[in-house]
Amino acid sequence: MAEKLLEIKNLKQYFNVGTKNEVRAVDDVTFDIYKGETLGIVGESGCGKSTTGRTIIRLYDATGGEVIYDGVDVHAKKSKKELKAFNRKMQMIFQDPYASLNPRMKVLDIIAEGLDIHGLVKNSKERTARVHELLETVGLNREHANRYPHEFSGGQRQRLGIARALAVEPEFIIADEPISALDVSIQAQVVNLLKELQEERGLTYLFIAHDLSMVKYISDRIGVMHFGKLVEIGPAETIYTAPLHPYTQSLLSAIPLPDPAYERSRVRKSYDPTTHKYLKDEEVIMREVTPGHLVLCSQREFDAFAK
Repeated sequence: MAEKLLEIKNLKQYFNVGTKNEVRAVDDVTFDIYKGETLGIVGESGCGKSTTGRTIIRLYDATGGEVIYDGVDVHAKKSKKELKAFNRKMQMIFQDPYASLNPRMKVLDIIAEGLDIHGLVKNSKERTARVHELLETVGLNREHANRYPHEFSGGQRQRLGIARALAVEPEFIIADEPISALDVSIQAQVVNLLKELQEERGLTYLFIAHDLSMVKYISDRIGVMHFGKLVEIGPAETIYTAPLHPYTQSLLSAIPLPDPAYERSRVRKSYDPTTHKYLKDEEVIMREVTPGHLVLCSQREFDAFAK
């Protein structure tokens, strides 16, 4: 059994909108991530998947729940030194590669920022050599170090974001929709690069996206979110071929395939949570239907799944 690297327990992230309204962006979410694996989180826009990632890495302070990283509570009170050490272990690749790069800084300084903060290089010569190495690691040239972000394509900028995340030699990377702003042909290149880096460096990923096909390709396990709730989680192949929650089924039914005969007969499943068969007097919780495959359901639904 793989070792747990991250434990998310009853995580909540609520935002106040106005004086009376409260948005439950992440509502009582629980899951684990194991060392060396990729856990994919999928769901439509606004489901809370990116907020989950940002709360885990402490860009947001959690409203409630726990984030246990390598046995330590991330959201407990910590000294600056402890937070600095934590930030080196966990890094993030952002959705918009241009907005996440300082347009006034050269690539050399953007990538070396983490090296400087954590004191990982002794002098400017070592600093430059390290940046050149990172650029070549992500498929760019060392000459790119003296350019500015606007001089790169979208795919190249995302490679810069990956190089920046790798600079401090993290153990865990949250990839927050890293391919959604890229052309389809470039998406595959970036995902393949992430897989290669994982094999070479033993990285652990939380891969957030809305494209179930791409998430299946890169992930060992998949979690599905809807309206701030985790509704289903399990092995990637199981989620893709035998989904149980009606929302997961609706997502999968929307995936187009390059097969005219299939497309003519494809039936798109809709999901309306207001007409779902949950009853108010039934307890709806995550239940393990098969080993490692959990679904948010009532006891009645669980009994039906188990048949």
